[in-house]
Amino acid sequence: MRFAFRRSALFAAASLIALGLAAPSLAQEAPQTPPVQDVPVQAEPEAEPSSEPDAATPDDAQEPEAVEADVPATPETPPIPAVWAPIPTDAEGRSAYGYYLAGRNALTSGESEAGADYLARVEALTPEQPRVREQAFTASLLAGDLDIAARIAPEGEGVSPVIVQAGRLVAAVQTFVHGDARKADAMLKAAPIGEPHARAGLYVQPWIAAAAGDWDRALALPPTDLDPISTLVARANRARLLELRRRYDEADAEWRDLTSHALASRLFRLPYGEFLERRGKRDAALVQYDAAVTAGSTDRATMEARARVLAKGRPPKAPDYRRGAALALKTAADQIIAQRALEFGVVYLRLALNLEPTDENRFLIGQTLQQAELEAAARAALAQVGRQDIELYAAARVQSALSYEKDGQAEPALTELRRAAEARPNEASIAYLLAGQLVQMKRFDEALTVLNGPLLTTADQGFEVHFLRGAAYEAVGRKPEAEAELWAALQLQPNNPTVLNYLGYLWVDTGARVEQGAEMIARAFAADPSDGNIQDSLGWAQYRQGQYEQAVENLEQAVAKEPANAEINDHLGDAYWAVGRQREAGFQWNRVLSLEVEPERKAEVEAKLRDRLAQEPTGDKGAGLGAES
Repeated sequence: MRFAFRRSALFAAASLIALGLAAPSLAQEAPQTPPVQDVPVQAEPEAEPSSEPDAATPDDAQEPEAVEADVPATPETPPIPAVWAPIPTDAEGRSAYGYYLAGRNALTSGESEAGADYLARVEALTPEQPRVREQAFTASLLAGDLDIAARIAPEGEGVSPVIVQAGRLVAAVQTFVHGDARKADAMLKAAPIGEPHARAGLYVQPWIAAAAGDWDRALALPPTDLDPISTLVARANRARLLELRRRYDEADAEWRDLTSHALASRLFRLPYGEFLERRGKRDAALVQYDAAVTAGSTDRATMEARARVLAKGRPPKAPDYRRGAALALKTAADQIIAQRALEFGVVYLRLALNLEPTDENRFLIGQTLQQAELEAAARAALAQVGRQDIELYAAARVQSALSYEKDGQAEPALTELRRAAEARPNEASIAYLLAGQLVQMKRFDEALTVLNGPLLTTADQGFEVHFLRGAAYEAVGRKPEAEAELWAALQLQPNNPTVLNYLGYLWVDTGARVEQGAEMIARAFAADPSDGNIQDSLGWAQYRQGQYEQAVENLEQAVAKEPANAEINDHLGDAYWAVGRQREAGFQWNRVLSLEVEPERKAEVEAKLRDRLAQEPTGDKGAGLGAES
């Protein structure tokens, strides 16, 4: 029978390549800080809820700890709509109850913008309802409706600090966004942002103060009780502001000190180099960029800066107040994302986007939403990334494709990968992902056209390409070519359990090299005993060698791990038949017909039921492992 293509191993490799495509050009290394304490995360609504170039992690920094999620207890009260008597309605006769249900349904479905809009309408009709207000505020934050969030930000007794402080941060930043820096500065001066958003407030307030003309406040030294990384980031912001104030010598001294730290120097070489370029010191700037590369920085911004200096290009402009504030919020987002408080990161990034509406910020929002597994919201953000930066556009299309594939939407995933390939026709990693998606969709001839094209047929093609090509060849029945490709993959990764299983199964199933194939499968199973597909191969190899009792034992365990796999159930039926457990074999074969099964296997199983048991196939969904003998 035909060897079935097994998806999981292929797309594990594909996902890694996709992340490699997007990350080197865009994702910055986030500064890590000690975990924020006492950070409650709202339990409701169930809604969909970067990076500054100089933000990186010291080489020996420890893995960031996760922010503790202190979820507030839900009050023991009836559902919110139960206290609306009479139920409020708007001018069009639509009820708050209807808006509430529509909002909750939209949020549950991943439609964050629609959900936020509905809940904001509920809040307008029922301002006395604190829980509705909190839900509407949170939904507006995560959907990016920040003006609404600023307007309805709840305060007062019983409101969680995460809500109160987020509301104050959003209100101040949005006031600045709309051009009133003095009012925003006064808001932050009167009520500094507290935990868990204190770091974001600390980073952004000097830029707002500078825009308001409050230079004493803008250039004040950071507090002495800050953690070391946050202190360095605050000083970097101060160095930028000193430059804007034309206090160049002081700015240079600040940058020189920041780049002298053994562990953190590479955080600041790029912005210091840019400062030096603006001061006409190209050679000194190149020293900084070369040092960053030597230390391991390969991000696109550093490489472009180095190329620009060598080409004697025009230096980048110093960040103005809005861009500086946006960079500050992106740095805060990096740090909180590193602590796995992804929803907070999204909020900071949306504030940064309002200050600096760039495609890079849209990409970072989408990427963070993906990390939070808010796929629909992530795709909505990624869809807004335009073609001005073609590399960024292609990376967004790839990320969107992975999101669609994760949600089981194969056609949209393929469309996005085709767009990425069209945008970057010479990018081998995108070609590989496109081929992988075509294989997943069983469009093997199209996949082989890509796999055998010039981008992937190279002298140094990697394990993943050989492996995927071998799987595609096997699926269309081109066994010798499949064997050659899988053998080439095995030479590159001799102990890889997936390729050991693929090639070993091919040899066992065709009868070409049963003993050698069985030995390879045994090695694969020893390396990954939890994989039901590999255990199926082990059992099938035993079956083909006449070791029927052992085959039954392993195939039963494989079915327990992969109960919906038609091939494994079919194999178990064959093994039961071989040991004389005929009734159980019949149950197992009927079970195969109740699953998603290919036409060839279906016909084979139906023939077994008729010829061996004189049964008309039932496709009984209740049949299966454990049937009475």
